[in-house]
Amino acid sequence: MARFDVTDAEWALIEPHLPVAATGPLPRRVRDQFNGILWRFRTGSGWRDVPERYGPWSTLYSRFNGWAKAGVFQNLMDALIAEAAARGQVGLELVSVDSTIVRAHQESAGLAIGGETLDALEQALTEEKGAPLPEQPPVLRVMRRRPHPTLARRRRTSASPPGDGARHGRRLPRSADPGAG
Repeated sequence: MARFDVTDAEWALIEPHLPVAATGPLPRRVRDQFNGILWRFRTGSGWRDVPERYGPWSTLYSRFNGWAKAGVFQNLMDALIAEAAARGQVGLELVSVDSTIVRAHQESAGLAIGGETLDALEQALTEEKGAPLPEQPPVLRVMRRRPHPTLARRRRTSASPPGDGARHGRRLPRSADPGAG
């Protein structure tokens, strides 16, 4: 038995929850295959890197894939939690959530909407519920006005006096350069 393989006591809890076909030969080396699947996820390596002592990698992958699709791992987890609860070994002090588990997209902090849209949403909510919303203090609405595309384009392409581009650190096209020959 390797260092991180399940112990006999752990296997006694796990084995009854692993499916065995009603007909056909019993699968050989189920414990080794289970340990191989655990090894693969514990190390984060690929299926082809699983040591041979657990069996062929393709068998381990097929076994894992079948069990995952059948919900065996979820049923196993539910059964083990129920068993621990029956023994009085479950407590909230075992629950831990940190930022590596729960992630949110950078834009999940809130939705930026315009003032008219917010007013329309509040009005729709009022009409749907049939009661006016409680009076709230005015909300500071920051709205950036974007320049009209044609105005912005005109500003960028407006003609500047000769030599003006060089003064501001811009290069003039070769044809506009008076020294170009």
